[in-house]
Amino acid sequence: MEDTVTAAIRRYEQRRNCRFRFDALLSDMDGVLYDSMKYHAAAWAATMQGEGIECTSDEFYMHEGRTGKATINIYYRRDKGRDANDEETARIYAEKARRFVAFGKADPMPGAQKLMLHIKEAGVKTVLVTGSGQRSLLDKIEADYPGIFTPETMVTAFDVKKGKPDAEPYLMGLKKGGVASNNAAVLENAPLGVEAGVAAGIFTIAVNTGPLPDAALVEAGADLVFPDMASLYRQIDKIITYNR
Repeated sequence: MEDTVTAAIRRYEQRRNCRFRFDALLSDMDGVLYDSMKYHAAAWAATMQGEGIECTSDEFYMHEGRTGKATINIYYRRDKGRDANDEETARIYAEKARRFVAFGKADPMPGAQKLMLHIKEAGVKTVLVTGSGQRSLLDKIEADYPGIFTPETMVTAFDVKKGKPDAEPYLMGLKKGGVASNNAAVLENAPLGVEAGVAAGIFTIAVNTGPLPDAALVEAGADLVFPDMASLYRQIDKIITYNR
């Protein structure tokens, strides 16, 4: 009987009519590399509440991965019946960023550094694909994950027009990694990010580091769902060595 990981890869191969090989990892940042999503969610909620918009922190986990402009417009359309103008967007995002920074340092997600180093040492390329434009975190990447990513292997909110759940960020990640969709895996923690990875035709792994149920990630199309980085680390060699 096949183990869960191998079975998931074989289902992906059958669905895509392809041969999978793990040559590149396309990793999200917030909630994957850093335990920062709780701060993003709280900052978004406080900022939007300051605009007179009713919302809770937890609901922003469902919007994780969107660009700031897209997130703001969802609430403006819902409560004001229109998109935010450029001045409003800039002001609101600046306030959200200020609140986020005020929370202080976001620590690396437990187990993420060990996992990323192991993947890199196995000869797998690593590409960062994040919807974040939060420079305070982007500037920390090299310090916390030395040698794992380079500016040339990063896709951020500054690079894309559509953002997650559109496939654009991960298609750009494939291009920067120099690999085909069936030779990469996505690592995500949010439904919209999972949807983006699936839309790009990539084998998509979810690690549930937030308050959402596993079902939200499965329904978004995740090929595998793990409860934490340590659980993924224990299984990652099955993915690394598949078809090698």
